[in-house]
Amino acid sequence: MKIGDKVRFLNEVGGGKVTGFQGKDIVLVEDADGFDIPMPVRECVVIETDDYNIPMPAADKAPAGKKDERQTSRPVASASPVQTAPLPKPEISVYRQPEMKGGDVLNVYLAFVPEDIKAVSTTPFETYLVNDSNYYLYYTYLSAEGKAWTVRSHGLVEPNTKLLLEEFEKSALNEHERVAVQLLAFKDNRPFALKPAVGVELRIDVVKFYKLHTFQPTDFFEAPALLYEVVKDDRPVHQVFVSAEELQQALLQKGTADVQAPVQRKDAPKHGGKPGILEVDLHIGELLDDTRGMSNAEMLNYQLDKFREVMEQYKNKRGTRIVFIHGKGEGVLRKAVLDELKRKYPACSAQDASFREYGFGATLVTVK
Repeated sequence: MKIGDKVRFLNEVGGGKVTGFQGKDIVLVEDADGFDIPMPVRECVVIETDDYNIPMPAADKAPAGKKDERQTSRPVASASPVQTAPLPKPEISVYRQPEMKGGDVLNVYLAFVPEDIKAVSTTPFETYLVNDSNYYLYYTYLSAEGKAWTVRSHGLVEPNTKLLLEEFEKSALNEHERVAVQLLAFKDNRPFALKPAVGVELRIDVVKFYKLHTFQPTDFFEAPALLYEVVKDDRPVHQVFVSAEELQQALLQKGTADVQAPVQRKDAPKHGGKPGILEVDLHIGELLDDTRGMSNAEMLNYQLDKFREVMEQYKNKRGTRIVFIHGKGEGVLRKAVLDELKRKYPACSAQDASFREYGFGATLVTVK
């Protein structure tokens, strides 16, 4: 089935000409009154197609058993060239997609959908760009590692549709911690209000992907999904990242000592027994409430991600001392932490933390 085909409806009276598609499952059919009707592809049957092959009229065919002289005779040299009619051009259907009321305001979302919500700890995920507006969107979807950005998907998403950007396994979850979406909005075959180009960077909380309640029902998917706003009512969404320590210090500076300090996240750095020392417990039980379904490699990667997050937050604050509590165990996490320090943070020094306070299971890092 393609644009230009004539179809009829299987379970309803009516039909018309195919003028376009919405996604893979919905076809737009122009009826006799000129209205575009969205219908499921499976509910339509093609009754006439507009192919490039032009059938030969019956009158032009030679009688059976008689040689067709037009195909075998040679033209006389002095005769004028035979004038043939040009082949008709294929019909190009220019249609206007129906618009939704209130859709001239941009609302765009980045969505993550688990393929199997019952196995959220191990299931692969799908990433969608949801365009809840009457505009076409040229988009670029990127992810970052350090200061380097990589394009993961780019293209065009139609109005009032969602587009699958990629599928990824749980093992690739860490690649999605920092992502960005760039957008350019326009309308086709109709005037529109000009929208500014959009560039939004998002910090994805990968911990949420291990928790069932993270994924909620939405208007865009049959399955529960995790939505991040990219554009809300024409305004790009900018996340604000403020640590508990920075917020507490700001409140104290304003003299609001009576205001209770914000509750720290379970995995947030804590002030140690000595002044000026931050403690970060990398034990997996302190970072996650539930580790069912996670392999040892996945748990180790998650612990290292927490280590990197803290180091990125404090790497430019000279003199900061951080104690990473990794436990003694077999020394796998300790070795991985020291390797990361040597490779990514060579300006920082590392030594065993106080044996009296932490035993053999902690490393003291000093930012220089």
